Amino acid sequence: MDTSAPALSSTLFLDRVGEVVLCLNSTGLSWIPASIDPEETFCCQMMFHSEVETEIRFSDVYAVEFTGLGLINGHNSTEMYRFVVHGFQRGKNSTSPYVLSTYTFGHRDSHACQELFDQINACMKLQVGRPKNLLVFVHPKCGKGNGRKTWEVVAPLFSRAKVTTKVTVTQRAGHAYDILKSSTDRELRSFDGIIAVGGDGLFNEVLNGLLSSRHKAPYPPAPTRLNTTDVKDPLQLHVYEDSKNVSNSLTSHSDIFVETALKGEDREPLLSASESHGLATSEQESFCSDQSTAVSFPNDWLRLGIIPAGSTDAIVISTTGVRDPITSALHIILGKKISLDVAQVVRWKTTPSSIDTPSVRYAASFAGYGFYGDVIKESEKYRWMGPSRYDFTGTKVFLEHRAYEAEIGFLEAKAVDADDETLVAGTHQTRLPRRNPNKRVCLTKCSVCVGPTKSSQTLTNGSSCSSDGHAEDSRWLRSKGRFLSVGAAVISCRNERAPDGLVVDAHLSDGFLHLILVKDCPRPSYLWHLTKLTRRGSNPLDFSFVEHHKTQAFTFVANHDSSVWNLDGELFQACQVTVRACHGLINLFAAGPEA
Repeated sequence: MDTSAPALSSTLFLDRVGEVVLCLNSTGLSWIPASIDPEETFCCQMMFHSEVETEIRFSDVYAVEFTGLGLINGHNSTEMYRFVVHGFQRGKNSTSPYVLSTYTFGHRDSHACQELFDQINACMKLQVGRPKNLLVFVHPKCGKGNGRKTWEVVAPLFSRAKVTTKVTVTQRAGHAYDILKSSTDRELRSFDGIIAVGGDGLFNEVLNGLLSSRHKAPYPPAPTRLNTTDVKDPLQLHVYEDSKNVSNSLTSHSDIFVETALKGEDREPLLSASESHGLATSEQESFCSDQSTAVSFPNDWLRLGIIPAGSTDAIVISTTGVRDPITSALHIILGKKISLDVAQVVRWKTTPSSIDTPSVRYAASFAGYGFYGDVIKESEKYRWMGPSRYDFTGTKVFLEHRAYEAEIGFLEAKAVDADDETLVAGTHQTRLPRRNPNKRVCLTKCSVCVGPTKSSQTLTNGSSCSSDGHAEDSRWLRSKGRFLSVGAAVISCRNERAPDGLVVDAHLSDGFLHLILVKDCPRPSYLWHLTKLTRRGSNPLDFSFVEHHKTQAFTFVANHDSSVWNLDGELFQACQVTVRACHGLINLFAAGPEA
Protein backbone atom coordinates (compact mmCIF):
# COMPACT_ATOMS: atom_id res chain seq x y z
CA MET A 1 0.00 0.00 0.00
CA ASP A 2 1.23 3.50 -0.80
CA THR A 3 2.31 5.14 2.44
CA SER A 4 3.77 8.26 0.88
CA ALA A 5 0.49 10.16 1.22
CA PRO A 6 -0.29 11.75 4.62
CA ALA A 7 -2.03 9.23 6.86
CA LEU A 8 -4.45 9.56 9.73
CA SER A 9 -4.27 7.04 12.54
CA SER A 10 -6.53 6.07 15.39
CA THR A 11 -6.69 3.32 17.99
CA LEU A 12 -9.72 1.03 17.69
CA PHE A 13 -10.74 -2.52 18.37
CA LEU A 14 -10.87 -4.94 15.42
CA ASP A 15 -13.33 -7.79 15.75
CA ARG A 16 -11.64 -11.15 16.44
CA VAL A 17 -8.23 -9.45 16.62
CA GLY A 18 -8.12 -6.94 19.45
CA GLU A 19 -6.86 -3.40 19.85
CA VAL A 20 -5.17 -2.05 16.71
CA VAL A 21 -3.81 1.19 15.34
CA LEU A 22 -5.76 1.93 12.17
CA CYS A 23 -4.03 4.07 9.52
CA LEU A 24 -5.99 5.75 6.75
CA ASN A 25 -4.45 7.22 3.61
CA SER A 26 -5.56 7.94 0.06
CA THR A 27 -5.23 4.34 -1.13
CA GLY A 28 -6.76 2.39 1.73
CA LEU A 29 -6.54 1.14 5.30
CA SER A 30 -3.83 -0.67 7.25
CA TRP A 31 -3.58 -1.73 10.86
CA ILE A 32 -1.12 -3.15 13.41
CA PRO A 33 -1.55 -4.33 17.01
CA ALA A 34 -1.70 -1.32 19.32
CA SER A 35 0.85 -2.86 21.71
CA ILE A 36 3.64 -2.75 19.09
CA ASP A 37 6.18 0.10 18.98
CA PRO A 38 5.57 2.13 15.80
CA GLU A 39 9.27 1.83 14.95
CA GLU A 40 8.77 -1.93 14.70
CA THR A 41 5.80 -1.60 12.35
CA PHE A 42 7.39 -3.36 9.35
CA CYS A 43 8.48 -6.45 11.31
CA CYS A 44 5.14 -6.54 13.06
CA GLN A 45 3.25 -6.50 9.77
CA MET A 46 5.23 -9.51 8.55
CA MET A 47 4.47 -11.45 11.75
CA PHE A 48 0.88 -10.25 11.99
CA HIS A 49 0.15 -11.03 8.34
CA SER A 50 0.62 -14.74 8.93
CA GLU A 51 -2.47 -14.75 11.14
CA VAL A 52 -4.81 -12.08 9.74
CA GLU A 53 -4.93 -9.48 7.00
CA THR A 54 -3.24 -6.19 7.84
CA GLU A 55 -4.47 -3.90 5.06
CA ILE A 56 -7.09 -3.41 2.40
CA ARG A 57 -7.10 -1.04 -0.56
CA PHE A 58 -10.14 1.06 -1.35
CA SER A 59 -10.16 -0.58 -4.78
CA ASP A 60 -10.94 -3.83 -2.94
CA VAL A 61 -13.63 -2.30 -0.71
CA TYR A 62 -17.17 -2.41 -2.07
CA ALA A 63 -19.05 -0.96 0.92
CA VAL A 64 -18.67 0.68 4.33
CA GLU A 65 -21.47 0.58 6.91
CA PHE A 66 -21.97 2.30 10.24
CA THR A 67 -23.71 -0.29 12.45
CA GLY A 68 -23.96 1.62 15.70
CA LEU A 69 -23.70 0.23 19.21
CA GLY A 70 -22.89 -3.46 19.60
CA LEU A 71 -20.42 -6.05 20.86
CA ILE A 72 -16.92 -6.59 19.51
CA ASN A 73 -15.81 -10.21 19.68
CA GLY A 74 -13.22 -10.58 22.43
CA HIS A 75 -14.58 -7.54 24.29
CA ASN A 76 -18.12 -8.75 24.89
CA SER A 77 -18.23 -7.17 28.32
CA THR A 78 -18.19 -3.73 26.71
CA GLU A 79 -20.42 -2.37 23.98
CA MET A 80 -18.79 -0.21 21.34
CA TYR A 81 -19.80 1.92 18.40
CA ARG A 82 -18.91 0.07 15.21
CA PHE A 83 -18.43 0.42 11.50
CA VAL A 84 -17.89 -2.41 9.02
CA VAL A 85 -15.57 -2.40 6.01
CA HIS A 86 -16.82 -4.85 3.36
CA GLY A 87 -14.18 -6.02 0.92
CA PHE A 88 -12.86 -9.08 -0.83
CA GLN A 89 -9.68 -11.05 -1.30
CA ARG A 90 -8.49 -12.20 -4.69
CA GLY A 91 -7.91 -15.89 -5.28
CA LYS A 92 -4.50 -17.46 -5.64
CA ASN A 93 -4.95 -18.11 -9.37
CA SER A 94 -6.97 -16.90 -12.34
CA THR A 95 -9.74 -19.47 -11.84
CA SER A 96 -10.29 -18.66 -8.16
CA PRO A 97 -13.39 -16.64 -7.27
CA TYR A 98 -13.22 -13.53 -5.13
CA VAL A 99 -13.73 -14.26 -1.42
CA LEU A 100 -15.75 -11.77 0.62
CA SER A 101 -14.06 -10.31 3.70
CA THR A 102 -15.50 -8.25 6.54
CA TYR A 103 -13.62 -6.05 9.01
CA THR A 104 -15.59 -4.73 11.99
CA PHE A 105 -13.95 -1.87 13.89
CA GLY A 106 -15.18 -0.57 17.23
CA HIS A 107 -14.61 2.55 19.35
CA ARG A 108 -15.98 3.47 22.75
CA ASP A 109 -16.58 7.06 21.69
CA SER A 110 -19.51 7.57 19.31
CA HIS A 111 -18.21 10.84 17.87
CA ALA A 112 -14.72 9.46 17.18
CA CYS A 113 -16.16 6.34 15.52
CA GLN A 114 -18.54 8.37 13.36
CA GLU A 115 -15.81 10.81 12.34
CA LEU A 116 -13.49 8.00 11.21
CA PHE A 117 -16.33 6.32 9.34
CA ASP A 118 -17.12 9.61 7.56
CA GLN A 119 -13.48 9.98 6.50
CA ILE A 120 -13.39 6.45 5.08
CA ASN A 121 -16.72 7.01 3.34
CA ALA A 122 -15.39 10.23 1.78
CA CYS A 123 -12.42 8.31 0.38
CA MET A 124 -14.77 5.69 -1.02
CA LYS A 125 -16.73 8.33 -2.90
CA LEU A 126 -13.55 9.21 -4.78
CA GLN A 127 -13.56 5.79 -6.45
CA VAL A 128 -14.54 6.64 -10.02
CA GLY A 129 -16.74 4.66 -12.37
CA ARG A 130 -18.82 2.87 -9.75
CA PRO A 131 -22.51 2.61 -10.72
CA LYS A 132 -25.32 4.16 -8.70
CA ASN A 133 -28.40 2.93 -10.56
CA LEU A 134 -28.81 -0.38 -12.35
CA LEU A 135 -31.58 -2.01 -14.34
CA VAL A 136 -31.60 -5.74 -13.54
CA PHE A 137 -33.27 -8.62 -15.40
CA VAL A 138 -33.52 -11.98 -13.64
CA HIS A 139 -34.28 -15.14 -15.61
CA PRO A 140 -35.96 -17.45 -13.06
CA LYS A 141 -35.74 -20.62 -15.17
CA CYS A 142 -32.22 -20.40 -16.56
CA GLY A 143 -29.68 -23.17 -16.00
CA LYS A 144 -31.09 -25.39 -13.29
CA GLY A 145 -33.75 -22.87 -12.35
CA ASN A 146 -31.45 -20.95 -10.01
CA GLY A 147 -31.75 -17.48 -11.49
CA ARG A 148 -33.90 -16.08 -8.69
CA LYS A 149 -31.77 -17.74 -5.99
CA THR A 150 -28.60 -16.38 -7.57
CA TRP A 151 -29.97 -12.84 -7.41
CA GLU A 152 -30.99 -13.33 -3.76
CA VAL A 153 -27.37 -14.26 -3.00
CA VAL A 154 -25.81 -11.17 -4.59
CA ALA A 155 -28.57 -8.60 -3.94
CA PRO A 156 -27.27 -7.79 -0.41
CA LEU A 157 -23.92 -6.76 -1.91
CA PHE A 158 -25.62 -4.12 -4.05
CA SER A 159 -27.69 -2.96 -1.08
CA ARG A 160 -24.59 -2.55 1.13
CA ALA A 161 -22.83 -0.66 -1.67
CA LYS A 162 -25.79 1.75 -1.93
CA VAL A 163 -26.41 0.77 -5.54
CA THR A 164 -30.06 1.21 -6.48
CA THR A 165 -31.42 -1.71 -8.50
CA LYS A 166 -34.65 -1.87 -10.44
CA VAL A 167 -35.33 -5.60 -10.78
CA THR A 168 -37.55 -7.32 -13.33
CA VAL A 169 -38.03 -11.09 -13.10
CA THR A 170 -38.70 -12.12 -16.69
CA GLN A 171 -41.97 -13.93 -17.28
CA ARG A 172 -41.46 -15.17 -20.83
CA ALA A 173 -39.04 -15.33 -23.70
CA GLY A 174 -38.35 -11.88 -25.11
CA HIS A 175 -39.58 -10.10 -21.97
CA ALA A 176 -36.30 -8.23 -21.40
CA TYR A 177 -36.02 -7.55 -25.14
CA ASP A 178 -39.47 -5.98 -25.22
CA ILE A 179 -38.80 -3.73 -22.21
CA LEU A 180 -35.48 -2.46 -23.53
CA LYS A 181 -36.69 -1.94 -27.08
CA SER A 182 -39.74 -0.01 -25.89
CA SER A 183 -37.83 2.06 -23.31
CA THR A 184 -37.02 5.60 -24.31
CA ASP A 185 -33.44 6.84 -24.40
CA ARG A 186 -34.34 9.25 -21.62
CA GLU A 187 -35.36 6.32 -19.43
CA LEU A 188 -32.20 4.38 -20.20
CA ARG A 189 -30.01 7.36 -19.35
CA SER A 190 -31.20 7.20 -15.74
CA PHE A 191 -29.24 3.94 -15.38
CA ASP A 192 -25.49 3.42 -15.25
CA GLY A 193 -25.82 -0.13 -16.50
CA ILE A 194 -28.06 -3.06 -17.35
CA ILE A 195 -27.52 -6.42 -15.67
CA ALA A 196 -28.62 -9.88 -16.80
CA VAL A 197 -28.90 -12.50 -14.05
CA GLY A 198 -28.97 -15.63 -16.14
CA GLY A 199 -27.08 -17.24 -18.98
CA ASP A 200 -25.74 -16.23 -22.36
CA GLY A 201 -29.26 -16.37 -23.81
CA LEU A 202 -30.64 -13.70 -21.49
CA PHE A 203 -27.62 -11.50 -22.16
CA ASN A 204 -28.24 -11.93 -25.89
CA GLU A 205 -31.82 -10.81 -25.34
CA VAL A 206 -30.67 -7.71 -23.45
CA LEU A 207 -28.05 -6.98 -26.11
CA ASN A 208 -30.53 -7.17 -28.97
CA GLY A 209 -33.15 -5.16 -27.08
CA LEU A 210 -30.64 -2.35 -26.72
CA LEU A 211 -29.06 -2.43 -30.16
CA SER A 212 -32.04 -3.32 -32.36
CA SER A 213 -33.21 0.26 -32.79
CA ARG A 214 -30.21 2.19 -31.47
CA HIS A 215 -27.22 0.94 -33.45
CA LYS A 216 -27.59 2.70 -36.78
CA ALA A 217 -25.21 1.32 -39.35
CA PRO A 218 -25.25 0.59 -43.08
CA TYR A 219 -25.55 -3.07 -43.88
CA PRO A 220 -22.47 -5.04 -44.86
CA PRO A 221 -22.55 -6.44 -48.41
CA ALA A 222 -25.01 -9.21 -49.18
CA PRO A 223 -23.58 -12.47 -50.59
CA THR A 224 -25.38 -11.93 -53.91
CA ARG A 225 -23.96 -8.43 -54.21
CA LEU A 226 -20.46 -9.75 -53.78
CA ASN A 227 -21.14 -12.23 -56.57
CA THR A 228 -22.32 -9.55 -58.97
CA THR A 229 -20.30 -6.50 -57.99
CA ASP A 230 -16.65 -5.73 -58.47
CA VAL A 231 -15.83 -4.52 -54.99
CA LYS A 232 -12.81 -2.26 -55.38
CA ASP A 233 -12.70 -1.55 -51.65
CA PRO A 234 -13.43 -4.86 -49.89
CA LEU A 235 -14.06 -3.11 -46.58
CA GLN A 236 -16.74 -0.89 -48.09
CA LEU A 237 -20.05 -1.59 -46.39
CA HIS A 238 -22.84 -1.11 -48.89
CA VAL A 239 -26.03 0.61 -47.90
CA TYR A 240 -29.06 -1.51 -48.68
CA GLU A 241 -31.90 0.50 -50.17
CA ASP A 242 -34.05 0.00 -47.06
CA SER A 243 -31.26 0.34 -44.49
CA LYS A 244 -32.56 3.68 -43.26
CA ASN A 245 -35.39 1.69 -41.72
CA VAL A 246 -33.12 -0.82 -40.03
CA SER A 247 -35.13 -0.76 -36.83
CA ASN A 248 -38.27 -1.63 -38.78
CA SER A 249 -36.63 -4.56 -40.57
CA LEU A 250 -36.11 -6.68 -37.49
CA THR A 251 -37.63 -10.09 -37.36
CA SER A 252 -40.84 -10.59 -35.48
CA HIS A 253 -40.50 -11.37 -31.79
CA SER A 254 -41.71 -14.93 -32.31
CA ASP A 255 -38.81 -15.48 -34.74
CA ILE A 256 -36.17 -13.69 -32.70
CA PHE A 257 -36.25 -15.64 -29.49
CA VAL A 258 -36.90 -19.28 -28.72
CA GLU A 259 -39.66 -19.74 -26.19
CA THR A 260 -38.14 -20.41 -22.78
CA ALA A 261 -41.21 -20.12 -20.63
CA LEU A 262 -43.81 -22.81 -20.08
CA LYS A 263 -45.05 -24.47 -23.22
CA GLY A 264 -48.30 -23.07 -24.50
CA GLU A 265 -47.73 -19.67 -22.91
CA ASP A 266 -48.59 -16.94 -25.37
CA ARG A 267 -46.20 -14.09 -25.95
CA GLU A 268 -47.51 -10.79 -24.71
CA PRO A 269 -47.72 -7.85 -27.10
CA LEU A 270 -45.03 -5.20 -26.94
CA LEU A 271 -45.79 -3.16 -23.84
CA SER A 272 -45.30 0.54 -23.32
CA ALA A 273 -42.42 1.00 -20.90
CA SER A 274 -43.97 4.06 -19.31
CA GLU A 275 -47.36 2.38 -18.83
CA SER A 276 -46.41 -1.20 -17.97
CA HIS A 277 -42.94 -1.13 -16.46
CA GLY A 278 -42.83 2.15 -14.58
CA LEU A 279 -39.39 3.22 -15.76
CA ALA A 280 -40.19 6.91 -15.84
CA THR A 281 -39.18 8.89 -12.72
CA SER A 282 -39.13 12.51 -11.70
CA GLU A 283 -35.37 12.59 -12.25
CA GLN A 284 -35.79 11.23 -15.76
CA GLU A 285 -38.27 13.96 -16.60
CA SER A 286 -35.56 16.52 -15.92
CA PHE A 287 -33.61 15.36 -18.95
CA CYS A 288 -33.91 17.57 -21.99
CA SER A 289 -35.71 16.07 -24.95
CA ASP A 290 -33.03 17.17 -27.39
CA GLN A 291 -30.61 14.96 -29.25
CA SER A 292 -28.11 14.95 -26.38
CA THR A 293 -30.25 12.34 -24.57
CA ALA A 294 -30.03 9.85 -27.43
CA VAL A 295 -28.47 6.50 -26.57
CA SER A 296 -26.21 5.24 -29.34
CA PHE A 297 -23.44 2.67 -29.57
CA PRO A 298 -20.59 2.62 -28.93
CA ASN A 299 -20.71 4.97 -25.94
CA ASP A 300 -18.54 5.50 -22.88
CA TRP A 301 -21.08 5.50 -20.06
CA LEU A 302 -23.57 2.62 -20.38
CA ARG A 303 -22.21 -0.76 -19.37
CA LEU A 304 -23.77 -4.20 -19.49
CA GLY A 305 -23.19 -6.88 -16.90
CA ILE A 306 -23.83 -10.58 -16.37
CA ILE A 307 -24.27 -12.45 -13.11
CA PRO A 308 -23.92 -16.09 -14.18
CA ALA A 309 -26.79 -18.49 -13.59
CA GLY A 310 -27.00 -20.26 -16.95
CA SER A 311 -26.04 -23.60 -18.43
CA THR A 312 -22.76 -22.52 -20.02
CA ASP A 313 -21.97 -18.89 -19.11
CA ALA A 314 -19.24 -18.65 -21.75
CA ILE A 315 -19.33 -14.84 -21.84
CA VAL A 316 -18.71 -14.52 -18.10
CA ILE A 317 -15.87 -17.08 -18.07
CA SER A 318 -14.24 -15.47 -21.11
CA THR A 319 -14.41 -11.97 -19.64
CA THR A 320 -13.66 -12.62 -15.95
CA GLY A 321 -11.89 -15.99 -15.97
CA VAL A 322 -14.27 -17.53 -13.44
CA ARG A 323 -17.91 -18.56 -13.28
CA ASP A 324 -18.93 -17.11 -9.94
CA PRO A 325 -21.90 -14.83 -9.12
CA ILE A 326 -20.10 -13.07 -6.25
CA THR A 327 -17.07 -12.26 -8.40
CA SER A 328 -19.27 -10.93 -11.22
CA ALA A 329 -21.35 -8.86 -8.78
CA LEU A 330 -18.16 -7.30 -7.37
CA HIS A 331 -16.94 -6.45 -10.87
CA ILE A 332 -20.21 -4.58 -11.37
CA ILE A 333 -20.20 -2.78 -8.01
CA LEU A 334 -16.56 -1.75 -8.40
CA GLY A 335 -17.31 -0.33 -11.85
CA LYS A 336 -14.92 -2.48 -13.87
CA LYS A 337 -15.03 -1.75 -17.58
CA ILE A 338 -13.84 -3.41 -20.76
CA SER A 339 -14.89 -3.00 -24.37
CA LEU A 340 -16.40 -5.97 -26.14
CA ASP A 341 -16.72 -6.71 -29.84
CA VAL A 342 -20.14 -7.71 -31.09
CA ALA A 343 -21.05 -9.71 -34.20
CA GLN A 344 -23.72 -8.10 -36.35
CA VAL A 345 -25.66 -10.78 -38.22
CA VAL A 346 -27.73 -9.61 -41.18
CA ARG A 347 -30.21 -12.14 -42.55
CA TRP A 348 -30.96 -11.66 -46.22
CA LYS A 349 -33.03 -14.81 -46.72
CA THR A 350 -34.78 -17.15 -44.32
CA THR A 351 -35.17 -19.89 -46.93
CA PRO A 352 -33.91 -20.08 -50.53
CA SER A 353 -37.37 -19.30 -51.93
CA SER A 354 -38.42 -16.62 -49.43
CA ILE A 355 -38.56 -12.92 -50.22
CA ASP A 356 -37.40 -11.18 -47.07
CA THR A 357 -36.64 -7.74 -45.77
CA PRO A 358 -33.15 -7.78 -44.25
CA SER A 359 -33.21 -8.34 -40.50
CA VAL A 360 -30.46 -7.78 -37.96
CA ARG A 361 -29.36 -9.74 -34.90
CA TYR A 362 -26.35 -9.37 -32.63
CA ALA A 363 -24.19 -11.93 -30.86
CA ALA A 364 -21.59 -11.29 -28.17
CA SER A 365 -19.84 -14.66 -28.12
CA PHE A 366 -20.64 -17.04 -30.94
CA ALA A 367 -22.58 -17.58 -34.16
CA GLY A 368 -22.75 -21.22 -35.26
CA TYR A 369 -24.36 -23.26 -38.02
CA GLY A 370 -24.66 -26.98 -38.79
CA PHE A 371 -23.82 -29.05 -35.71
CA TYR A 372 -24.14 -26.01 -33.41
CA GLY A 373 -27.47 -24.89 -34.85
CA ASP A 374 -28.90 -28.41 -34.95
CA VAL A 375 -28.08 -29.01 -31.27
CA ILE A 376 -29.91 -25.85 -30.19
CA LYS A 377 -32.87 -26.61 -32.46
CA GLU A 378 -33.14 -30.20 -31.24
CA SER A 379 -32.73 -29.22 -27.58
CA GLU A 380 -35.95 -27.22 -27.71
CA LYS A 381 -37.84 -30.53 -27.72
CA TYR A 382 -36.24 -31.54 -24.44
CA ARG A 383 -36.39 -28.45 -22.25
CA TRP A 384 -37.85 -30.56 -19.48
CA MET A 385 -34.43 -32.20 -19.11
CA GLY A 386 -32.75 -28.96 -18.04
CA PRO A 387 -29.07 -28.36 -18.94
CA SER A 388 -28.53 -32.10 -19.53
CA ARG A 389 -30.57 -31.76 -22.71
CA TYR A 390 -27.47 -30.38 -24.44
CA ASP A 391 -25.53 -33.57 -23.70
CA PHE A 392 -28.39 -35.69 -25.01
CA THR A 393 -29.09 -33.67 -28.15
CA GLY A 394 -25.36 -33.17 -28.80
CA THR A 395 -24.87 -36.94 -28.87
CA LYS A 396 -27.96 -37.38 -31.02
CA VAL A 397 -26.89 -34.77 -33.59
CA PHE A 398 -23.33 -36.12 -33.62
CA LEU A 399 -24.55 -39.64 -34.45
CA GLU A 400 -26.71 -38.28 -37.27
CA HIS A 401 -23.55 -36.67 -38.71
CA ARG A 402 -25.30 -34.25 -41.03
CA ALA A 403 -23.23 -32.18 -43.45
CA TYR A 404 -24.59 -29.17 -45.35
CA GLU A 405 -23.71 -27.70 -48.72
CA ALA A 406 -22.74 -24.06 -48.31
CA GLU A 407 -20.56 -21.31 -49.70
CA ILE A 408 -18.70 -18.96 -47.39
CA GLY A 409 -16.93 -15.77 -48.40
CA PHE A 410 -14.64 -14.09 -45.89
CA LEU A 411 -12.55 -10.96 -45.80
CA GLU A 412 -8.87 -11.77 -45.72
CA ALA A 413 -6.91 -10.37 -42.78
CA LYS A 414 -3.15 -10.05 -42.90
CA ALA A 415 -1.43 -10.19 -39.53
CA VAL A 416 1.30 -7.60 -39.09
CA ASP A 417 2.51 -8.34 -35.57
CA ALA A 418 5.47 -10.63 -35.08
CA ASP A 419 3.55 -12.35 -32.30
CA ASP A 420 0.57 -13.05 -34.57
CA GLU A 421 0.15 -16.04 -36.85
CA THR A 422 0.73 -15.20 -40.51
CA LEU A 423 -2.06 -16.00 -42.91
CA VAL A 424 -1.07 -17.63 -46.16
CA ALA A 425 -2.95 -15.72 -48.84
CA GLY A 426 -4.04 -16.69 -52.30
CA THR A 427 -6.36 -19.66 -51.82
CA HIS A 428 -9.70 -20.34 -50.25
CA GLN A 429 -8.05 -23.30 -48.48
CA THR A 430 -5.98 -20.87 -46.38
CA ARG A 431 -5.49 -22.11 -42.81
CA LEU A 432 -3.67 -20.80 -39.79
CA PRO A 433 -0.65 -22.92 -38.87
CA ARG A 434 -0.35 -24.68 -35.54
CA ARG A 435 -0.88 -22.45 -32.54
CA ASN A 436 2.29 -20.81 -31.31
CA PRO A 437 2.58 -21.52 -27.57
CA ASN A 438 3.93 -17.98 -27.13
CA LYS A 439 0.87 -16.33 -28.66
CA ARG A 440 -0.75 -13.60 -26.61
CA VAL A 441 -3.86 -14.84 -24.84
CA CYS A 442 -6.41 -12.20 -23.84
CA LEU A 443 -5.90 -11.27 -20.17
CA THR A 444 -6.59 -8.38 -17.82
CA LYS A 445 -5.24 -5.11 -19.28
CA CYS A 446 -4.62 -6.90 -22.57
CA SER A 447 -2.41 -4.76 -24.81
CA VAL A 448 -4.25 -5.98 -27.92
CA CYS A 449 -7.67 -4.91 -26.60
CA VAL A 450 -6.56 -1.76 -24.77
CA GLY A 451 -4.17 -0.46 -27.41
CA PRO A 452 -5.17 1.23 -30.66
CA THR A 453 -6.02 -0.93 -33.64
CA LYS A 454 -3.68 -1.06 -36.64
CA SER A 455 -6.21 0.64 -38.83
CA SER A 456 -9.92 1.23 -38.89
CA GLN A 457 -12.58 2.29 -41.26
CA THR A 458 -15.18 4.71 -39.99
CA LEU A 459 -18.67 4.22 -41.33
CA THR A 460 -20.94 7.05 -42.33
CA ASN A 461 -22.76 6.89 -38.99
CA GLY A 462 -19.62 7.01 -36.86
CA SER A 463 -19.31 3.37 -35.82
CA SER A 464 -16.12 1.60 -36.77
CA CYS A 465 -14.78 -1.77 -37.76
CA SER A 466 -11.07 -2.43 -37.41
CA SER A 467 -8.83 -4.34 -39.73
CA ASP A 468 -5.21 -5.34 -39.81
CA GLY A 469 -3.55 -3.97 -42.92
CA HIS A 470 -4.90 -1.45 -45.36
CA ALA A 471 -8.29 -1.79 -46.97
CA GLU A 472 -6.88 -1.68 -50.47
CA ASP A 473 -4.68 -4.71 -49.68
CA SER A 474 -7.55 -6.88 -48.44
CA ARG A 475 -9.78 -9.10 -50.51
CA TRP A 476 -12.66 -11.55 -50.28
CA LEU A 477 -11.76 -15.25 -50.30
CA ARG A 478 -14.16 -18.16 -50.63
CA SER A 479 -14.67 -21.67 -49.33
CA LYS A 480 -17.30 -23.94 -50.81
CA GLY A 481 -18.29 -27.51 -50.02
CA ARG A 482 -20.04 -29.71 -47.46
CA PHE A 483 -19.64 -28.58 -43.88
CA LEU A 484 -20.42 -30.32 -40.60
CA SER A 485 -20.28 -26.97 -38.84
CA VAL A 486 -19.59 -23.30 -39.43
CA GLY A 487 -18.70 -21.24 -36.38
CA ALA A 488 -17.67 -17.66 -35.75
CA ALA A 489 -16.18 -16.92 -32.34
CA VAL A 490 -16.30 -13.29 -31.26
CA ILE A 491 -14.38 -14.14 -28.07
CA SER A 492 -12.57 -17.26 -26.89
CA CYS A 493 -15.88 -18.82 -25.69
CA ARG A 494 -14.24 -20.48 -22.70
CA ASN A 495 -16.53 -22.61 -20.60
CA GLU A 496 -16.28 -25.44 -18.12
CA ARG A 497 -16.40 -28.09 -20.85
CA ALA A 498 -14.02 -26.25 -23.17
CA PRO A 499 -11.49 -24.66 -20.78
CA ASP A 500 -9.49 -23.00 -23.56
CA GLY A 501 -12.60 -22.13 -25.55
CA LEU A 502 -13.06 -22.53 -29.28
CA VAL A 503 -10.09 -20.26 -30.04
CA VAL A 504 -7.67 -19.91 -27.14
CA ASP A 505 -6.14 -16.64 -28.30
CA ALA A 506 -9.29 -14.82 -29.42
CA HIS A 507 -9.44 -11.33 -27.95
CA LEU A 508 -12.34 -9.45 -26.42
CA SER A 509 -11.95 -6.25 -28.41
CA ASP A 510 -9.67 -6.46 -31.43
CA GLY A 511 -12.31 -6.06 -34.16
CA PHE A 512 -12.04 -9.62 -35.52
CA LEU A 513 -14.06 -12.80 -35.75
CA HIS A 514 -12.51 -16.26 -35.76
CA LEU A 515 -14.24 -18.22 -38.51
CA ILE A 516 -14.01 -22.01 -38.02
CA LEU A 517 -15.12 -24.21 -40.93
CA VAL A 518 -15.32 -27.94 -40.29
CA LYS A 519 -15.66 -29.79 -43.59
CA ASP A 520 -17.32 -33.16 -44.00
CA CYS A 521 -15.09 -35.88 -42.59
CA PRO A 522 -15.41 -39.37 -41.07
CA ARG A 523 -17.28 -39.49 -37.79
CA PRO A 524 -14.21 -40.58 -35.73
CA SER A 525 -12.24 -37.60 -37.04
CA TYR A 526 -14.98 -35.20 -36.07
CA LEU A 527 -15.20 -36.84 -32.64
CA TRP A 528 -11.45 -36.29 -32.17
CA HIS A 529 -11.91 -32.61 -33.07
CA LEU A 530 -14.75 -32.25 -30.53
CA THR A 531 -12.77 -34.13 -27.90
CA LYS A 532 -9.81 -31.78 -28.26
CA LEU A 533 -12.13 -28.88 -27.43
CA THR A 534 -12.56 -30.35 -23.95
CA ARG A 535 -8.83 -30.64 -23.23
CA ARG A 536 -6.78 -27.75 -21.92
CA GLY A 537 -3.66 -27.07 -23.98
CA SER A 538 -4.75 -29.04 -27.05
CA ASN A 539 -5.34 -27.57 -30.51
CA PRO A 540 -8.78 -28.51 -31.88
CA LEU A 541 -8.08 -26.52 -35.07
CA ASP A 542 -5.06 -28.56 -36.15
CA PHE A 543 -6.84 -30.88 -38.60
CA SER A 544 -6.79 -31.03 -42.37
CA PHE A 545 -10.60 -30.79 -42.48
CA VAL A 546 -10.71 -27.65 -40.30
CA GLU A 547 -10.23 -24.16 -41.70
CA HIS A 548 -9.56 -21.27 -39.33
CA HIS A 549 -9.75 -17.71 -40.62
CA LYS A 550 -9.28 -14.50 -38.66
CA THR A 551 -11.59 -12.10 -40.41
CA GLN A 552 -13.52 -8.89 -40.06
CA ALA A 553 -16.57 -10.13 -41.96
CA PHE A 554 -17.93 -13.16 -43.79
CA THR A 555 -20.93 -14.19 -45.88
CA PHE A 556 -22.82 -17.47 -45.88
CA VAL A 557 -25.19 -19.05 -48.43
CA ALA A 558 -26.97 -22.41 -48.18
CA ASN A 559 -29.74 -23.77 -50.40
CA HIS A 560 -31.96 -25.77 -48.08
CA ASP A 561 -35.00 -24.77 -46.06
CA SER A 562 -33.91 -25.94 -42.60
CA SER A 563 -30.97 -23.60 -42.16
CA VAL A 564 -30.72 -22.54 -38.50
CA TRP A 565 -28.06 -20.60 -36.62
CA ASN A 566 -27.05 -20.61 -32.99
CA LEU A 567 -26.49 -17.03 -31.80
CA ASP A 568 -25.29 -17.07 -28.17
CA GLY A 569 -27.51 -20.09 -27.59
CA GLU A 570 -30.57 -18.60 -29.32
CA LEU A 571 -32.10 -19.92 -32.55
CA PHE A 572 -32.09 -17.84 -35.70
CA GLN A 573 -33.35 -19.26 -39.00
CA ALA A 574 -31.41 -18.03 -42.03
CA CYS A 575 -29.96 -19.53 -45.20
CA GLN A 576 -28.21 -16.36 -46.37
CA VAL A 577 -26.37 -14.07 -43.97
CA THR A 578 -23.56 -11.57 -43.68
CA VAL A 579 -21.72 -11.35 -40.37
CA ARG A 580 -19.29 -8.61 -39.39
CA ALA A 581 -17.38 -7.69 -36.24
CA CYS A 582 -18.33 -4.35 -34.69
CA HIS A 583 -15.23 -3.29 -32.83
CA GLY A 584 -15.78 -2.36 -29.16
CA LEU A 585 -19.50 -1.82 -29.70
CA ILE A 586 -20.46 -2.28 -26.04
CA ASN A 587 -18.84 -1.93 -22.62
CA LEU A 588 -19.01 -4.70 -20.05
CA PHE A 589 -18.71 -4.68 -16.25
CA ALA A 590 -15.59 -6.86 -16.28
CA ALA A 591 -11.81 -6.61 -16.26
CA GLY A 592 -10.85 -9.50 -18.54
CA PRO A 593 -9.58 -12.90 -17.43
CA GLU A 594 -7.01 -12.54 -14.65
CA ALA A 595 -3.40 -13.39 -15.47
